[in-house]
Formats: sequence, structure tokens, C-alpha cells
Amino acid sequence: MTEVSGTRLAQITAAGAPAAQPGLSGFRLLPEAEFAFDARIALIRRAQKSLDVQYYHIHTDELGLLFLRELRDAAARGVRVRLLMDDLYTGGQDELLLGLAAHPNVEVRMFNPLPSRAESLSTRFLFSLHEFGRINHRMHNKLLVADNSCSVTGGRNIAGEYFMRSSAANFIDMDVLSCGPVVRQMSQGFDRYWNSEQVRPVANVVARTLAPDDARRHFNEAVRAAIPELPVRPHDVMERTSVALQLEGGTLELRWAPAQFYVDDPGKIARGNDAEAFRGSVTEGALRALDSARSGVTIVSPYFIPGERGMAMMRRATGGQPGRIFLVTNSLGATDEPLVYAGYTRYRAEMLRIGVTIREIAPGITGKSGQFGDFGSSISRLHAKLAVIDDRLLFIGSMNMDHRSAAVNTEAGLLIDSAELVADYNTLIGGTSRANVAYRLRLSPDRGHVQWVELDAHGNEIVHDDEPGGYYWLRFKNWLMSPWVGEELL
Repeated sequence: MTEVSGTRLAQITAAGAPAAQPGLSGFRLLPEAEFAFDARIALIRRAQKSLDVQYYHIHTDELGLLFLRELRDAAARGVRVRLLMDDLYTGGQDELLLGLAAHPNVEVRMFNPLPSRAESLSTRFLFSLHEFGRINHRMHNKLLVADNSCSVTGGRNIAGEYFMRSSAANFIDMDVLSCGPVVRQMSQGFDRYWNSEQVRPVANVVARTLAPDDARRHFNEAVRAAIPELPVRPHDVMERTSVALQLEGGTLELRWAPAQFYVDDPGKIARGNDAEAFRGSVTEGALRALDSARSGVTIVSPYFIPGERGMAMMRRATGGQPGRIFLVTNSLGATDEPLVYAGYTRYRAEMLRIGVTIREIAPGITGKSGQFGDFGSSISRLHAKLAVIDDRLLFIGSMNMDHRSAAVNTEAGLLIDSAELVADYNTLIGGTSRANVAYRLRLSPDRGHVQWVELDAHGNEIVHDDEPGGYYWLRFKNWLMSPWVGEELL
């Protein structure tokens, strides 16, 4: 592991750590898109030794190109840059990634590359069907580590819709800035993937069509389409200045606490059955933490299919007492995965019967609350993946509460023991705003079907007996497709 104690990031982290409690790590929640992106760019620009970057998806829109340009510029300063990408969404990016890898100090590798290099995703699927496992098993991790000292991890990929740049739909998401000892665990996790047999250098996957000098010129020309900067307000919703400004001043405002980083073995994707894949997984660690709850649990998951294992856990946790489990997930109108939503609906009424409190994000209401950033005219979709346990433990990462995260994809997650950080989260959400920005679900008086309760501008209840917003075509497609798509594929 690279020696980084003399770097500016390591020094700022060490200076802020509480001397009376050695071994703690520092954390800051990043709920707002512009501040979450700023944190990534700030770490990239201040890295002096190394950058380890691992993502499920980096889109080549104006924001993704800015991100890649900053990695190139860091490498030009002498920083060792290692970029690890899942291969599912890299169609059409071959020359761009080869061009980045042609720069000195940069290495680019691909996780579980597909047989087809076609630009269209549907074409890649079609010409890779003979090796379906390579399509289905993906690296869903999201991680950026700078100088083995500070990191950003959580739910966001690198694309416009994760950072309020889409005119149609943007995601509500959550990342966390981490500094200190836990980041070494993240670096070790990254190295396991980087050196695994599931990973190949981009030059071994993509056929070279340009000489190195021409490849670099192609990359440099492509990233000129990036936006110069992503504007950042003076303070975030919690009245904190940006990570860039704090690093400039030499002090990071962090919550210091013990933490554990969980990361799936990259070989998980090759295990023969679900039980083997689940054993030792991030999901197993998360469920163990949830099962330890004594007073209450909040689960935030955009794609929530509990399965029988999850339902058994919730029955134990509720113990017949309503309100001990609070679930936030997407409504039909908010989800970008309607079939996953259909899988969730199979369990929804039973969850209400055993006392689970459910809120579904309302696509046209949540973004207007001002709690999660400026959505403009776009709709809001939940993408954050976190859980709060007994108002003390916070679990945050890339993992959804579904079979895919448990047994098909690889994931990463962070368990932080900090009542202060949970208090920050509760301040962000607010005691009443949860009801105002989402549908509240309940059973009908005869307990025969689900109802959605919405509040109007005056706080009066509007009760829906069917999925709010209509979405008749989506409902029909789900009715048609659901019997043929098992939960193991969702």
C-alpha cells in the first residue's frame, strides 16, 4: 500500500482526529447532489499519491466527462490513477477508455467484461446471451479513495441524473465522506477487486484502433465537451460549507466514530448457488445489523424485495408492535425499475399487516420539498440505500434490499456507530417532512387492499385506492411480465 502519511489529505485527517479516542474514523453525510460531486472533485484535485476509483456506471455525458478529465489531470500531476469499471454500460466508450489508459500514471480495468463490444446495450445483450452469467452478474460497488486517507462511497454513479443534471428525472441519493482508519479497509477492498480474476485491463478487452499518441488526443478532444465546473452553493441543507472549501481551509467538519466496511468477494459472482453467494456477503452483514435492533429500524431502499428471509426478519423485529420498522421506497411513478416494483408489491400488504410503516416516494411531490436539492421541472426518484438502527447505527452503501444485491451482484457498505451522524440524518429528513414528500401507505378499513394517502397544500388527506398517478400502461406491463420473471432475476 502506498505510503501517504506526508500527503495533505492525510495530515488534515490526522489533525482533526480526536486524540483521546484513537482509531476512530471521520464521516460527513452528502445528501445533496452538488456537494456530493464537489467532494469527489475536491479529493481528486488534492490527491498527491494515489486515486482508486471503482464504479458500476460512468456515463459519458458532460458530468462524466468532467470526472474523467479530472482523473487525467491528476495523473498528469504524478498521481497514480486506477479506474475500475463494471463493463455493462461501457458500450461506445472503448476508444475513450483506451485514450484515458494511454496517459502516463493511469490504468483502466474492466469487471466481468461482456463478449460483445457493440455500442447499443440491447445489441450487447443479444450477442452476449450465450454467456448469460456475464450479463447478469455485475459489480455494483461505488467508491473513490484519495491517498488512502479520504473517500466517498454510497449510492451515486457518475451520471447527470445522480447530480441534478437531467431535465426529465433526477435521483434522491446519499453518499458519505469518510476519513481515517476505515479508508484503509476500503483501499484493501479495492485491491481485492483490482487483482481478482474477474477483472481485465481495458487493453485486453478492447481492440486497439489508435496509436497511443492518437488515443490520448482522442480522449483530450472528447473531454472538452465536459462542463467547466458544477456550481456549488455556499452552504448545504445542513448549513455546512463544501468539502472543497473546508479542505482549502485545512479543516474538515466530521463526525468521529467507530465503523466497519463491508465488501463482497469479487468471486461471489462465480458461486454456484444463492446460499453460497449470500454467505459472508454485504447483505448478510446488513441483515445481521438490522436483526440486532432493539427499538426501531428505518430502511431506505429504492428496490425493495424482502423475500422470505427479509419477511422473517421483519416479523421478529416488529414483534406485533406497529411502527418499529419504517420503510421508504419508490412508488410506481418514481421507480426506474417497474418489474422490481412489481416484485415488491407481492410483499407490501403483508408488511402492512405485520406493522411495517411504509412511505413511497411521490415523483411530483418529493422534489418540491427543497430537502434534497433543486429538481426543477424533473421528477424525483429514490436511489439512496441506507438503514438506521436504534438511532445509533447507520448503514450506507451500494446495496439494495433485494435478491440481486444479496446473491447476484457485488456490493459494498459501511456500518457507522454514531448517534451524532444519525442525528444529522434525522435533521435532514425531519419529523414531519417524511409525510409531506411521500405517499403514506395503509390498509383499507376492511384490510383487503392497500391505500395511498397524500397530503394537499393545506395538510388535508387525499386517499387513493389505486396506484396514484394512473400509470395504466406500466401496470399492464407488470401484470403481463411478472409471472415470467422470477425474483432471482430482479
